[in-house]
This record gives sequence, structure tokens and C-alpha cells, in this order.
Amino acid sequence: MADPSSYRPKPGQIPDSPGVYKFRDEHRRVIYVGKAKNLRQRVANYFQDLANLHPRTRTMVTTAASVEWTVVSTEVEALQLEYSWIKEFDPRFNVKYRDDKSYPYLAVTLNEEFPRVQVMRGAKKKGVRYFGPYGHAWAIRETVDLMLRVFPVRTCSAGVFKNAARTGRPCLLGYIGKCSAPCVGRVTPEEHRELAEDFCDFMAGRTGTYIRRLEKDMIQAAEEMEYERAARLRDDAEALKRAMEKSAVVLADATDADLIAVAEDELEAALQIFHVRGGRVRGQRGWVTDKVEAVDTSGLVEHALQQLYGEERGDAVPKEVLVPALPEDAEAVSQWLAERRGSQVSLRIPQRGDKKDLMVTVQRNAQQALGLHKTKRASDLTTRSRALEEIAEALGLDTAPLRIECYDISHLQGDDVVASMVVFEDGLARKSEYRRFQIKGFEGQDDVRSMHEVIGRRFKRYLQDKERTGEWEETPETAPAAIGPAPVPAATGPVPAPALTAASPDDEPEPREDDGRPKRFAYPPQLVVVDGGQPQVAAAKRALDELGIDDIAVCGLAKRLEEVWLPDDDDPVVLPRSSEGLYLLQRVRDEAHRFAITYQRAKRAKRIRSSPLDDVTGLGETRKQALIKHFGSVKKLRQATIDEICEVPGIGRRTAESVAAALASTAPAAPAVNTATGEIIEEDDGGSS
Repeated sequence: MADPSSYRPKPGQIPDSPGVYKFRDEHRRVIYVGKAKNLRQRVANYFQDLANLHPRTRTMVTTAASVEWTVVSTEVEALQLEYSWIKEFDPRFNVKYRDDKSYPYLAVTLNEEFPRVQVMRGAKKKGVRYFGPYGHAWAIRETVDLMLRVFPVRTCSAGVFKNAARTGRPCLLGYIGKCSAPCVGRVTPEEHRELAEDFCDFMAGRTGTYIRRLEKDMIQAAEEMEYERAARLRDDAEALKRAMEKSAVVLADATDADLIAVAEDELEAALQIFHVRGGRVRGQRGWVTDKVEAVDTSGLVEHALQQLYGEERGDAVPKEVLVPALPEDAEAVSQWLAERRGSQVSLRIPQRGDKKDLMVTVQRNAQQALGLHKTKRASDLTTRSRALEEIAEALGLDTAPLRIECYDISHLQGDDVVASMVVFEDGLARKSEYRRFQIKGFEGQDDVRSMHEVIGRRFKRYLQDKERTGEWEETPETAPAAIGPAPVPAATGPVPAPALTAASPDDEPEPREDDGRPKRFAYPPQLVVVDGGQPQVAAAKRALDELGIDDIAVCGLAKRLEEVWLPDDDDPVVLPRSSEGLYLLQRVRDEAHRFAITYQRAKRAKRIRSSPLDDVTGLGETRKQALIKHFGSVKKLRQATIDEICEVPGIGRRTAESVAAALASTAPAAPAVNTATGEIIEEDDGGSS
């Protein structure tokens, strides 16, 4: 625990300008980011008598080892920089909302030649129009199924689309009229895009135009005695009305607004958002957070607005944002929202009428979400704490191991030997810090030797990072040097981070410059767990000893009897089967095994899919694809003559001879078989031969 006075800035050193400040711990990790209209006043508040600070703030300042700041020109710039840094550094003492589920969106891929309607989750992509989010994917599919009668937009995957184009036969939806079948040329790309844009207009709330047009066409068809067409138009109009009924009108005047409500207690907060477009609720989502910093409702709202709109532009930011409490600097937040939308945004608290009534509904949803969350996690925090304490007691540790790293080795009969490293902090998986390794030091199967190599490589990099940042000079036992306050940057705007060295996706990266980003191997654990018994534990301990590291505990968890092995002990530690500590170790071990075997299978599949063309010197991916596209498969390419290969654009005679020689030296593999049907799968790409 650090004394805040040890890194307190000198009087007058902090400017009285707007800016953003960062607290770092002894390992240079950013643990808290904040903004202020006046940096001097705000930062000075953290260095008052500890007894006067909120308990969470007190924990933060005693965990920190330094504070630094960046001056900006305006409060809006401070808001933007604060959001960027929270996203970049993921500080442990900042409020971070997490989705209680991965919400599905209805997406229209307008960035493709033939736009596709589909259900999407995860990060948004450029050029894709999104609607939602929705509570359930089936609700989206029901709506889409009704609307495809009127807007028969493509919904198939790229593979199905290409196969239909190749065979000249559309899929089932093309035959029953729920797809315009652009794959076989029934409509032009322009006509299909117009259908997709009409679909988007309807989903955006402009519904009346299309229904009135269908009803007018229906009446006209009936007058012309085209009764079948009139009946089809009637059914189309009814389908659109049923789709509209799935989202009832809640606000008049076709209002576009987001309503945000917060339910909170001393420890946690739940947030609910209703997305209203065209007066109808078009989406809903919920977030929960641990209140790791001293924050009130207005602070929770501000954090929510940053997370909700930080990556959005244009119409994704609505004209109105209704909240239960205004942020501390509502004017700056409103200006920030307006800049992201490109026009004025009204940020306010609803006082009366339909909007006030709807806010009550959103608030009720937030209360229910918080109650449900607490029911699920009623004993979760207590359980995790008890598990860590039990592990510390069983292994004889001085303190609970807040960071645990677990390692596992995976291979298939000695081939494709890989290792995994998973990280648990405070008893929860921290997947952003998972790492994977390829075993490089030797060939064949030797789990003990592999474990020694992996542990050695991981902690050698840790020592390199410490040496580079000056935390120790000669030996790992040297105490870290004191880290003082950083100088005030001269720039008046956000300072761009230095470029990072590219790293192999299959192994640890090269050391980075000390820019404050979480380094891949910089943070030491309190406990290293290996999947295995005495031999694996001894190998891990030996690797640490060779590096001079003696302040990290090591244990192993054997699968057969779930015994915990310690270095130099002939007998294992046996935890009770009902022990929360054992359960946590099992979760950590099983997660390491899952991560390792997933990587090992991926490497094996990649090796199996390798092509003989990969060995042709000077043949890049572009020309490789050109060959496969020209001949259709490696099988047909193998049968081609050198003169026929030379006909492919970009392929000279020397390259053609190399390709022919490489294919001739590789015997054709046995044909792939669909094990479910017994069908022989013909080659159609360069993935195998």
C-alpha cells in the first residue's frame, strides 16, 4: 500500500486548465482516468487526509504510485480524451458498464454489391446499417420473415449465393417469392439495392408511405379485375402491419429518442436503455457495473453516454437523449453528442407527458435488471473472496492471489505442440490477457520440457520489461524505483500514442515502448498454476529459479484426483471437494485446457489445409488465387500443362515450371468425404490437394 504523499505533485506544478489525469500503479498500469475543468483543484482533492476520502477513492490513491495529466483546450476535448483513455487502458478503478448479454442487431450490409439482411452480434462494421438491439434473435427473424414478402432482399450467406450463381438455380426463398434472386439475375444490382434501401427506410420508421402505396395499388388492381395481384398486395400490406404491431407506438410525433434509466445501490448499478425511433421502441439493452469509484447517478449517466455513443456517428445518435439526472457538465456533454451526430442533440430530464411515463417503464426495467443480477450474483463477490482466501491458506501464501496465471500444454501425438496461458484477476477470467505459445526449443512430445520453456519465456519477457522501464537495475530482487509525477505535456490537445511494434499472433510480442498500454507480459501474478502434477510443477519452479524470481508461488492441479502439488513437497495438498478454492482452481485449469486445445486444433487444421502451392518460391497469395480461380481447383491445375498455366495473367514460364514441378512432386491426397452422407467432396479451392 503506497502513501499518496510519496507521489504528490509539488504546489503549483499542476495547471489550472481543463484536462485529463491518470493514476498509475507501481507497474505503470493505468488504474484510474478522470477529467476536470480545473486540473489543479480536482487532482489536489485526491491528496487530502485519507480519512476524509470515500473508501473507494482511498483504495485507489493508496494503490497508485504516480499521477500525470494532459492539458486540453476545452471541456469537450477533455470528455473525448477521457473516453479514449478509458477504452485504451481499461483502468480497474473506473466504472465500466458490461452488457449482461450479447445483444443481436438486424443488419443490412449496404457495403456489398448485393446487400444482405442478417442477424449480427458483436462490433459494428463500417458500411452496415444496424437496427436494434433486440432482446431475442427470434424476434428479429419473425419480423424479417414478414417483411421479405414486400422487400425480398437477399438473406443468404456468401457461399450459398456463389453456389446459386454457379449452378443457375436460386435457393428455396427465391422460389417462394421471399428473395428477388439477384444470384441468377432476376433483378439487377441497382434494383436489389433499391429494395434494400426501402427495407431500411421501413425499419427506420417511415412505414406509412409503403402501406399507403400497397393499399392504393391493391385498390387499383381490384378495379382492373386483377384479383390475384390485389390479393397478394393485400397480404403484403397485412404482413407489414403485423411487423409494425410488434413494436407499438409509445411516443407521438414520430419521435427519435433514447431513454436511459439507472437503478443503483452502494455496490452496483444497472442501466437500461430504450431506443425509440419513429415513436416506436426499436431496441432495448441493459448494462450492469460494479461501483469501483465514488460516483453518483449523474456520474453513472455520463459514463453511460460515453460508452453508448463513443463509437457512434450520424443518426446513431438520436435527436433526444432522456436521462434520470444530468451529468455534472451537461453543456459539454451535449456539445460532444452534437458533434458526433452532426446536429443539435437535446439532453434533458423528462418532466411530464408520454416521455415521463415511458421513463417510468424504463426505470422499472432497470430495477428488475438490478434485482435479477443480484439474485444471480448474490454470493458471487463473497464466494470469490472466500475462494481466494482458501487458496492462500492451503498454499501458505501471505496474501490472497489476486492475479492467477495458468499454463497448459497441448499436442496430438507429439505434433503441433502448443501452450496456453490464461489469466484470472479477482477470481474472474481476464480474456484480453490470455496468451498462446508455440513450442520452439525442441521437436516431439515432452510436456515437462515444454512447460519449462513456456514459463521461462513468459517471465524472461517480464524481467526484460522491468529492466527497460527502470524498475530494477541488476537483479530481480532490487526494489522498484520510485515513480514521481509526470511532467505536464506542452501540447494542448490529446497526445497520440507511439506506434507499436507488430507481433506474431502465435507468440509473445517484442517489448513495447512504455506508453502506458497494458503490456502483454509486464504484470506478474501472485500465483502460477500448471496443468499437471509433480514433474510439471518442478519444471515451472526450476524455470523461475533460473531467472532469479522467488516471489511468485507455483502449484499444479492434477486431473486424476484433483490434487494440488507444491514444489519440493512429496505429498499433495488435498482440498475438500466442496471447497470454493478447489472449484476456482478447477475453473482456471479447465479454461487453460480449453484455450490450449482450441489453438492446437486450429494449427492442425491450418496444416491440413495447406496447399502444395505454398512451397512455390515467389508465388504470392494473389497469383495463387488467380491460378485457382482460372482452373477451378488444385486437382485441375495439376493436370494442366506448362503452356496452359502460362495463360493465367501474371504467371511467367519460369513460375509455371515451378508450379508444375511442385504439384508433380506432391501426390494427390485422398478425397474428402462427408461423414454424415458418405458423399465425396470435390475440391473447389486451393486449400488441399
